[in-house]
Amino acid sequence: MAPAPIVRRRNDILNESETMSFHSFPFLFYLPLVVIAYWGLPHRYRWGLLLVASYVFYATWAPTFLIWIALSTLVSYVLARLMGWISAPGGRKALLALGIASNLGVLFVFKYAGFADGVLRALSSRVGLAYPLARPTLLLPVGISFYTLQSVGYLIDVYRETIEPEKHVGLFALYNAFFPKLIAGPIERAGHLIAQFRQPRSIGASQVFSGLRLVLWGMFMKVVIADRLAVYVNAVYSQPQGYAGWTIVIATFFAAMTIYADFAGYSDIAVGVARLFDVELTQNFRQPYYTASIANFWRRWHISLTNWFRDYLYIPLGGNRVPRGQHLMNLFVVFLVSGLWHGANWTFVLWGALHGLYIVLERQSQNTRDGIARALHFEHSAVRTAMRMVITFILVSFAWIFFHARSVPDALLLIRNMVRFGSGPDITTPWAGVTNATELEMALACGLLAVLALVDLGRDGRLPLAGSVGSRPWVRWAVYLILGLAIMNLGVAHDLPFIYAGF
Repeated sequence: MAPAPIVRRRNDILNESETMSFHSFPFLFYLPLVVIAYWGLPHRYRWGLLLVASYVFYATWAPTFLIWIALSTLVSYVLARLMGWISAPGGRKALLALGIASNLGVLFVFKYAGFADGVLRALSSRVGLAYPLARPTLLLPVGISFYTLQSVGYLIDVYRETIEPEKHVGLFALYNAFFPKLIAGPIERAGHLIAQFRQPRSIGASQVFSGLRLVLWGMFMKVVIADRLAVYVNAVYSQPQGYAGWTIVIATFFAAMTIYADFAGYSDIAVGVARLFDVELTQNFRQPYYTASIANFWRRWHISLTNWFRDYLYIPLGGNRVPRGQHLMNLFVVFLVSGLWHGANWTFVLWGALHGLYIVLERQSQNTRDGIARALHFEHSAVRTAMRMVITFILVSFAWIFFHARSVPDALLLIRNMVRFGSGPDITTPWAGVTNATELEMALACGLLAVLALVDLGRDGRLPLAGSVGSRPWVRWAVYLILGLAIMNLGVAHDLPFIYAGF
């Protein structure tokens, strides 16, 4: 049973005040003002404008959030500078430990205290002891998981002497708070981002249009595709006892596409907005569902997080430079921690553990599978690749059940009911909450997913979509117009927050 949370997620109180989420009207007015002011200032003042703009953006979620990001920034800045001044290995290690403990300690209090509280309460109840602590109520700062990892990664890089401690406190504060990536990443490295803030920047029409195209497409992915599919997914996953068979299968498929369209849409908007300031953020997605292995899926999904865990957890644990058993355990631990990073709930722990199990079994069975393929002369067959892609997608989608379910019992109920084909309501029933034309809504959802699949194939170079569109201006503008009209007329107006804004 999942422990009762003591943390109020910002997602749960989003309607209590106007925030500047990327798909909000306030942000659509705010962004052009910041861009115009930024390019109207001399270079030496631009970092200050961006920092103030980022803090104003963040304060719209809750002014108290500024305390915690400022604290993380100040502690990390001071400790990194001290590491630059101290040469004794013991002293540097102590400063690193203090920096990691202070950053992760704040994250634990806000994000995991409820989880720990629930576990301790359950254990106390089992052994018949009274639990003496009251359950506090805390407001989880949005983006805290992302800027905490950034700060920890920065301190480790300084300790390893792969980068110099940043002397300009304002530029370091901007590195932590840069608003395009503040709420849900990507998780940037100081060496990549601060260097761009320091150098004089210029902007051209091609950059503006490139950034706006990404913003437009990201908005389409979020409000037209992800939010529409979320209606169906939420209807089924909130009442797992009421659905069965193909309805749950479709809802699980939609869940996989919802989180992709939602998070990849956010990432495209973030990259596009940053590009308006001539800043390049890390690309977070590369067509992750067109992969033929779990390992390759994680090289293409939430790339900045995957790289962070590789560099700051997997490699320090020994990576693949240890005996094979320890290597496999390292892989499993990384995915387990990744699951817990996503949320303080047993559902996320199991989701991470499933991916850890997948990757271990994939590594262990690699030689056997390759041997069978060679024996069948199937080694380089396109059919084998297609089969592996389908199997990978099924495994990833199955794991998403735990990610989306409200609790472990709900997830298990969904899995049990999924195999009860021929029972339960019609597959279009979950749309009934938003429309009477449920068959038309299902057809629209499938059509939108076909568009998403084609665009991803074009991005991956498997279809020449980008070249044909880019060479014909009238086609480009027609596509922009269609996307804009779709956002205005087909967008689901439920003010659904970006999924990863809750992490």
